[in-house]
Amino acid sequence: MPLFEIETNAHIIITWAADEDAAQAVVDDAYPTDAVIRMTKRPRDSWVISKGALGLTTTTTLDPCVTARDCLAKSSGDKVHAIRLYMNQTGTDLDAARKVIESNMVMGW
Repeated sequence: MPLFEIETNAHIIITWAADEDAAQAVVDDAYPTDAVIRMTKRPRDSWVISKGALGLTTTTTLDPCVTARDCLAKSSGDKVHAIRLYMNQTGTDLDAARKVIESNMVMGW
């Protein structure tokens, strides 16, 4: 079954579907108010997220995931508070801290 990448006005959905109509049905079922902006049939049956695209390629003495997850836990999942904690602990600027915290939230900290 092909893997589809579907971008809506509010989400990016990665799903297996038999064809474009079935992929559209997944969106309609899960997010009925979303409008599909782009739908791409992936050339392979796996999905890769580049750490470089997320800004996580610089090596530091601290593991960004462990630190970010600790900040998220301390902030009880409050993104803004977690970003502030991450900036305070690592000395990272606002944009980099936001990327790290948001990417860890997406991964299900």
